[in-house]
Amino acid sequence: MYYRVGVDVGGTNTDAAILDIKALDTPSRGVLATCKTSTTTHVTLGIQRAVKSVLQESKVDRSKVINVAIGTTHFVNAVVENDARRLSRVAVIRLCGPYTKKIPPFSDFPYALRNIIEGPHFYLDGGLEIDGREIAPLNPAQIKQTASEIVKAGIRYVAVVGIFSALDHAGIHEERCKTLLQEFQPELSVVCSHSIGGPGLLPRENATILNASILAFARKTIKGFRLAMSKLDLSCPLYLTQNDGTLTDAAVAAELPIKTFASGPTNSLMGAAFLQGLDHGDKRMADNQYVVVDIGGTTTDICALLPSGFPRQAPNFVEVGGVRTAFSMPEVFSIGLGGGSRVRQSKDGKRVTVGPDSVALRLTTDAMVFGGKVMTASDIVVANGAAIVGQPEKVKDIPEELIKAAKADIKRQVEKAIDNMKVSSAPVSVLLVGGGSIILTEGLYGVAECLRPPHHDSANAVGAAIAKVAGEIDVIEVLAGRDEDAAIEAAKTAAINAAISNGADESTIQIAELKKIPLQYVTNKATRFVIKAVGNLHVKGGVARHAQQNGFVNGVDIEEDVEAAVEEVEKAEVAKVEHGSMAKPALGVDLTQYRPKVENGIWHISPEDVQLIASGCGVLGTGGGGSSYLMALYTLNLLRQGAEIRVMRPEDLKDSDICVFGAGYGAPSVSDERVSSGEDVFTAIEAVNTIMGITDFQAIVTDEIGGGNGLVTMPSSARYRRPIVDCDLMGRAYPTLEHGTPYVYGFPVLP
Repeated sequence: MYYRVGVDVGGTNTDAAILDIKALDTPSRGVLATCKTSTTTHVTLGIQRAVKSVLQESKVDRSKVINVAIGTTHFVNAVVENDARRLSRVAVIRLCGPYTKKIPPFSDFPYALRNIIEGPHFYLDGGLEIDGREIAPLNPAQIKQTASEIVKAGIRYVAVVGIFSALDHAGIHEERCKTLLQEFQPELSVVCSHSIGGPGLLPRENATILNASILAFARKTIKGFRLAMSKLDLSCPLYLTQNDGTLTDAAVAAELPIKTFASGPTNSLMGAAFLQGLDHGDKRMADNQYVVVDIGGTTTDICALLPSGFPRQAPNFVEVGGVRTAFSMPEVFSIGLGGGSRVRQSKDGKRVTVGPDSVALRLTTDAMVFGGKVMTASDIVVANGAAIVGQPEKVKDIPEELIKAAKADIKRQVEKAIDNMKVSSAPVSVLLVGGGSIILTEGLYGVAECLRPPHHDSANAVGAAIAKVAGEIDVIEVLAGRDEDAAIEAAKTAAINAAISNGADESTIQIAELKKIPLQYVTNKATRFVIKAVGNLHVKGGVARHAQQNGFVNGVDIEEDVEAAVEEVEKAEVAKVEHGSMAKPALGVDLTQYRPKVENGIWHISPEDVQLIASGCGVLGTGGGGSSYLMALYTLNLLRQGAEIRVMRPEDLKDSDICVFGAGYGAPSVSDERVSSGEDVFTAIEAVNTIMGITDFQAIVTDEIGGGNGLVTMPSSARYRRPIVDCDLMGRAYPTLEHGTPYVYGFPVLP
C-alpha cells in the first residue's frame, strides 16, 4: 500500500488529504482522511498541522507515503499585496540590438509594485529575427560591464529577455548570457524569459520580472516546506502544484515560482472532476458544459472543465497583481463571496448585500455563530437551518426577511459568475466544492444540475494529491522547406521526453494539448507549437521517481535547520502607497462624468483618452493593425514626460494644408515581439517628405483606426507639434494599403 498527500493553502483555510493510490478507482476514490484547519500566519506551521492530522487519522505507515504535493497562493499574494518584505528588486537585460527602446521594462507595472521591484535596465546586443538570424551576436564585454553595474546597484536578481527567445532552441543567447553573468558575478540569480512564456515580448518580460522578484521568498518558503516534512518524519519527494494542474518538483518550483501562482483554483477543479468520476472523461463532458464553483472563506472561484479533464486556459494574457503576463494560467472568474463574507443591511432595511469583504481567517472568532459580532454568510446559513456550525443559538434572532434577502444575493452573485464562464448554449453542470459551499442552499437558474462530490469540502487538497506530471514545449519553428508532420512529431517527442524527465510514467503519457499557430504575414511558414504531454507520477519500489528527490536548491540539505530563516514576519498594517498604473489611467475615473478637454475646436489628449481610444482601436482592429496596447503604452510614456498631443476637426483644414502620416505595415507577430525603437515612423515620414520636397506640414492623418495604427499618429503629433486630424482612411484595419479611401478614388499610393 502506498499513499499520496495533497495540501492546499488558501487565504482562510489550509486543507490536507491522504489517498491510497491502489484505491483511486473505488467509490471512495481512495480518500482515507481529510483535514481543514485555519491558515496560520506562519504558513509552514499550518501545513505541518494539517498533514500531521491526516497521517494520524489514517494511521498509515509514513514510510509508504510516496510524495507530498502542495498548492499555495503564498507567492502570488506577495505580488498582489505589494509586500516589500517578500519582493526583491530586479535588473532587466534585454538582448535586442537597436530595438525595443520605445517601451522600457516596467512600463505597465502598477506604481506601487514598480516602486518596490524596479531596478536598472539594459539594452544589449543579441536577439533573433523571426527567421532565426541573429539581430546581433552576444557581446561578452557588454555583459561583463552590465553584471558589474548590477552588483554595484546592490541588486542580485536579474531577468534576461531576448527577442524571439522561443526560436533560440540552442540557447545561444539567453542561456549563454546567463552563464556569462554568473561567471562574472557568481552571486547573481538569473531568470531567462524562454523558461517562463512564449512569444510576445512585454508580457513574457513582465512574467520573468515577477518570477525573479519572488525568487528569494520562494526559495525560503520551500525550504520551510521541506523542514515541515522532515519534522513529520516524511522523507518522500516534495512537489508543488502548477497553474495547469500538474506537478513540479520543489527544486524547480523554487526557481520558477510563477508557474504555481494560480494553483489553488486549478487544484479545486482537478479534485472536483476526480471526486465526481470525470477524470477519465465520458460522453457527458462532450454534451454538457462542466463548471466548478469553489466557495472558500473569502472568495468564490469559477473554472470551466474541458473534456481532457484539465481547466480551460485563459486566452492571450492574464494579469497578476495588475501586471499583464504571458504564462499559461487557467481561466478563473473570481468574486468576493465566501463563508466569511460580511452581510450588511441598508439603513432603510430594503437592501442586503453579502461581501465582497470577508473576516477571512478570523471566521471562528468574529462570526456571530462563534460568539463574535460580525454577521457573515455562514451565520445566514446556520440561521436558516441549512447547516450546523458553531453555536446555532447565537443566530436565532436574525430576521427571516434578512435571511431571505441574503440568500437571494448569494444566489444572484453565483448565477452571474457562472454565466460569465459559459461558452455555448449547452446544458451547464456545476460541481460545487469548497468549505464555504454550505452558503449556497438553493438551485441555480440556468444550471441543469448542481452536484456536490464526496469530500467536496477538501476537493482542493484531493486535486493536489492526484495531480499528474507534464512536459510542455512552446516554440516557434520555421517550416519553410521542411516536412510539417515530421516537425510536429519531433515537437511531440520533445514534450514527452520533458514529461519523463519531470517524473512521469512513460506508459501513461498522453498528448493533452497540441496547438499549431501560424504566424501572420510571414513567408517562411514560421509556426508556433504549444504541446503538452501528461502522465501519472512514476512510482517504482514505493518511491516517486525524480532526479531531485534527494537534494534541494543549490546543494542546501533538507536537514539544515532553517527555522530562523523561514520564520515569517506577522502581517502589519499595509502602508499607504501610490495606487493605479500608467497603463490604466482611466481606472477609478467616473466615465459617466468624464469629459475630454476641448478648447477652441482642439482636443487636448489626456492619459484617460489614450486608454479609452486604445480599447476602441483594439475592437476596430479585428485582429489586425498591430497591438493597440503597446502603442498606448508608448503614448502614455510620452505624456508622462510632458508631451502635448492635439486633435483637430477635419472641417478646420484649409484646402492648401499638407497632411502626412506614418503607420506600421507587416506582421503583428513580429512587432509584438521585436518592438521597435520608436524612431521608425518618424524616419518614414521624414524620408517621404524629403522625396516630395515637403519642408513643412500642417497636420497628421491616421491611415487605419484599427489596432496600434489607430494610435501611431499620437507620438508623431508630440514629436512634430502638429495636430492629428479626427478621421482615418479605412474605418477599421485592413491587411493591404490600397484599402484607404483616397487610393480607392485614384490617389496614388506611392509618392
